[in-house]
Amino acid sequence: MNKILIFAGTVEGRRLAEYLVRAGIMVHVCVATDYGEKLLPKGDGITITSKRLTTEEMRTLFVQQDISLIIDATHPYAVLVSQNIKQACMETGKEYMRMLRGSIPEKTEQCTYLDSVEEAVQFLKDTEGNVLLTTGSKELAKFTEIPEYSKRLFARVLSTPTVVNECQKLGFEGRNLICMQGPFSEELNYAMFKQIDAKYMVTKESGNAGGFVEKINAAGRAGVKTIVIGRPCQEEGVTFEECLRILGERFHIKSRKKITLLGIGMGSIDNMTIEGRKACEHADVIIGAKRMLESLTQFHKPVFDSYRPEEINEFIDSHAEYWNIVVALSGDIGFYSGATKLINALETYELEVLPGISSVVYLCSKIKMAWQDVKFISNHGRYENLIGAVKTNQKVFSLLGGQDCVGSLCQKLIYYGLKDVVVYLGEQLSYADEKITKGSPSQLMNLSFTEPCVILIENTEVRNSVISHGISDDSFIRGKVPMTKEEIRSISISKLRLNKDAIIYDIGAGTGSVSVEMALQAIDGTVYAIEKKSEAIALIEENKKKFGADNLLVIEGIAPEAMEQLPEPTHAFIGGSSGNLKDIMMLLLYKNPKVRIVINAITLETISEALHCVKNLEITEVEVVQISISKSQTIGDYHMMMGQNPVYIISCTGK
Repeated sequence: MNKILIFAGTVEGRRLAEYLVRAGIMVHVCVATDYGEKLLPKGDGITITSKRLTTEEMRTLFVQQDISLIIDATHPYAVLVSQNIKQACMETGKEYMRMLRGSIPEKTEQCTYLDSVEEAVQFLKDTEGNVLLTTGSKELAKFTEIPEYSKRLFARVLSTPTVVNECQKLGFEGRNLICMQGPFSEELNYAMFKQIDAKYMVTKESGNAGGFVEKINAAGRAGVKTIVIGRPCQEEGVTFEECLRILGERFHIKSRKKITLLGIGMGSIDNMTIEGRKACEHADVIIGAKRMLESLTQFHKPVFDSYRPEEINEFIDSHAEYWNIVVALSGDIGFYSGATKLINALETYELEVLPGISSVVYLCSKIKMAWQDVKFISNHGRYENLIGAVKTNQKVFSLLGGQDCVGSLCQKLIYYGLKDVVVYLGEQLSYADEKITKGSPSQLMNLSFTEPCVILIENTEVRNSVISHGISDDSFIRGKVPMTKEEIRSISISKLRLNKDAIIYDIGAGTGSVSVEMALQAIDGTVYAIEKKSEAIALIEENKKKFGADNLLVIEGIAPEAMEQLPEPTHAFIGGSSGNLKDIMMLLLYKNPKVRIVINAITLETISEALHCVKNLEITEVEVVQISISKSQTIGDYHMMMGQNPVYIISCTGK
């Protein structure tokens, strides 16, 4: 295959060379300086010329290297160089492709737009204050016409010996000569404006890739007036992305993208692993939410602000120029991270997963506490039963989010009788304004905190919780509302075969005894207690508070109408149907054809209706149990067994 020759006077030119080398395409790259050569990729498939070439030297090089395609990726202001390249291509019959740098079409009020450096010089002669020149060293001599230029003007140029010597000969030296390789971040530009007390900046319209937007934004923040020298002419050519597409189709280049899912820790760059830093240093682009990208500005990489898998996948697919991609995620990728969805979404690429320091590990190290026995949950953008976790675990860690999340949590802890727990709250972990607060719920309840934040709750008085049902009837708050008795309750719940994350309907909940027991067992799930009587509603709320069943939600209304807007159930207990048993079961099966149902029946009419339903609906695993319970009562010195009404327990599962 014949070689491709690139005149790589821009960032895009260097990236194009790297793209072709990775793809196994032979490439020769021309740069103007030895410094430019140092920035190019290394490999067997690349040769380099590092000097300025005349038209005749270009013609000779094209023939000697057996070049088939010349790509002109020089700077948009290097007009004479582009003319020479075109001329050499015409004389040797070589194909010429001009790669254009994207421009910024919108003009802003804070900028003064001029056509040439000469116009900028004349403009600055009538001004006062320091000026940052970012137009390079080639035309720096023209600015020496400005009175007291050696004091007012600050030249930002490349850090090569040749450039430095030329600038010093012109009188630019000491603090007025800034030697750095761009492009630069907005923050670095802003800091530079402040450091030199700049009133003006002169720049060329170098496009997004040249850091133009970062310069303009920083100047606006710093109150610096910007002079923009317009591009010398309108050119025809292709964009960087179009060039990659054309080359990919012509040379059948197949993508070999590598994607790294990187846990960056708490956010401070000092919190990152060495492995994570290396991944960012070698990345072509970094993807992540805005807060993640703000932490990684020092790597000076192109970025894409997104955390949604579909957007990230689309971005990667549409940018052939990016081969080594880092997706930055907060904390550790295995701790309530978006990495799981991303792994599935990006499974067609070469994928590497790098862990970071999680918030729980970091916080526990700061408060000098072991974390191997901590219960982990998250209430950031989701609901988990934090109260249930605190009641049954000595240490509980949770991510928090949302307005007044700390205050409402502390109120809830107090409401459920957990006022004596110790709360550790971490804000801005790893940053300079990091803050860790320790106190009781009442001490923290009315304080303001930065969100999102993390919390660790220590309950030193936690009791070994009962892992099976069996709360005595006397433990419940009771009124005149009927209650499913202890033994019937135990058998009925056992027939439900609950999971810890079950979504359960308790239809005709009464005092809430069954609801409470189910909520305490399905600690990671939710119980919806559906009840029509206001007196019963009040009793359910009281029992919910007494037993700390925060995952129990009371729904006032008559089934099946009250069930319609509820989430899909995995289990349902029917203790009272108000004559609507068939409609209730039909709706349950519609919501979840595999729902597990247990029905309690006392009257013969209810038993008859239940049997009719199980015969005519799509149901399997039907079982009917008749229970007769006798409990002893003390009469004098004797114990007499007193019989209770027999109860039928019908259990079944949808097909």
